[in-house]
Amino acid sequence: MKPSDPSYLRVVPSQPALLRAALLCAAVAVAILLLAFGSLAAQHKLSATEAKVHIGDSATVCGKVVSTRYAASTRGQPTFLNLDGPYPQQIFTVVIWGSNRAKFGRPESDYKDKRLCVTGTISEYRGVPEIVANDPRQVTTGE
Repeated sequence: MKPSDPSYLRVVPSQPALLRAALLCAAVAVAILLLAFGSLAAQHKLSATEAKVHIGDSATVCGKVVSTRYAASTRGQPTFLNLDGPYPQQIFTVVIWGSNRAKFGRPESDYKDKRLCVTGTISEYRGVPEIVANDPRQVTTGE
């Protein structure tokens, strides 16, 4: 087809139409970024009791450390921080494996009787929800 052919139409969008299209694209991009980063920043904050219905979720669980145990002679040398109920009636457990223990100092005494929040993926062991803390940045106190 040639430009002189009447069936050949050249469509040129107007400047306002181009501006509207650019603004729409920018708005969609901002919305996607807010959804992506907003969900990371706004992690679920749960009580120790609420954690049991969030197995598999990444969340922050808060409660009072009411009992602790460093099982030095057990395989993996775990430290258990039990929230809102003492063992064996613990509501939620923070597990710190021996390979990461040095990063936390003495967690069984440092966190005892303190309110703490731990962030991570909630799993379950023998019916009790837990989060394995590998890094001290996962744990905050006094919230």
